Amino acid sequence: MNRKQVLLQLLDNMKMKKMKKISILFFAICFGGILKAQQLPQITQYMNNNYAINPAVAGMYDYYQVNTTIRNQWVGMNEGPRTNVISIYGKHSNNVGLGGTVYNDVTGPTSRSGGSASYTYAFSLTAKMKLSLALQGGFTQFKIIKNNISVQDQNDPLMLGGDVVRTLPDATFGFNLSGDKWYIGAAIPQLLSSELKLMDDNFARIYDTTSQNGKLASHIYVLGSYTYDINPAISIEPSFFLRAVAGAKTQIDFGIKSEYKKLFWLGMNYNMNNDLSSIAALLGYNINDRFNIGYSYGMPSSATSNYYSGSHEFMLGVKFPH
Repeated sequence: MNRKQVLLQLLDNMKMKKMKKISILFFAICFGGILKAQQLPQITQYMNNNYAINPAVAGMYDYYQVNTTIRNQWVGMNEGPRTNVISIYGKHSNNVGLGGTVYNDVTGPTSRSGGSASYTYAFSLTAKMKLSLALQGGFTQFKIIKNNISVQDQNDPLMLGGDVVRTLPDATFGFNLSGDKWYIGAAIPQLLSSELKLMDDNFARIYDTTSQNGKLASHIYVLGSYTYDINPAISIEPSFFLRAVAGAKTQIDFGIKSEYKKLFWLGMNYNMNNDLSSIAALLGYNINDRFNIGYSYGMPSSATSNYYSGSHEFMLGVKFPH
């Protein structure tokens, strides 16, 4: 029996016993192979909030913009991931882009929040190609709220003392190549691979299942897209987003977005190696080429549709032209 079958069997047992609470923390401990890719906050509308993936994209734009993402994942499953991301980024001078991000990600009794600021330097390689290099620095705070953990033995050493809180430095390096209608770039978040030390070395190794030494594992993100104008009114934008981390399967999102008269857009994403939810539908509306409102729905797989109804994500973007 593979891990996916074990997870589904466990969910069936919980449902039969009518358990009031499902602790996602223990899912992460027991089934790290499935959830370890959730170590960093996840968003579906990465095409609209690409700075949250790679800070180097700040060098592409001639204006500042603010993007807010609110995500409620695995609706119907108790204590599923809930993510909020706010980012502001854009052009500061001819060659310099600035940006910053604040986020909060809650899963069951665990939460992760933080903030960062970035500096991007962009320069032309050719008349039609630009290269941007970015360095982002900030902090990350991890918290385990013990009152939200259901255990049989409240005297378990894990439950003694107050909540576990750790604040760590964090950094990301990114680069981005861009042209008039395309871009491709890569970023390495959690560049410092900071030690978690949530309680002791043994517990840290269990909590961070992507690492054998209790560290925040460095990830590799690759993001790219191309915009093709079918006619003056309709354009399509295929994109891809690759996520890789040691100890987990590489995940690749393939997306497509079609826009009509720069007002209304529809899209779809397909996520490889995601057994819980591989397909998402997207739609949105632009107002006066300044406000961008988006929504996405992540469909549950046939194997998990009995346990949650899907994932919802809302996005609001505002442009501030110079």
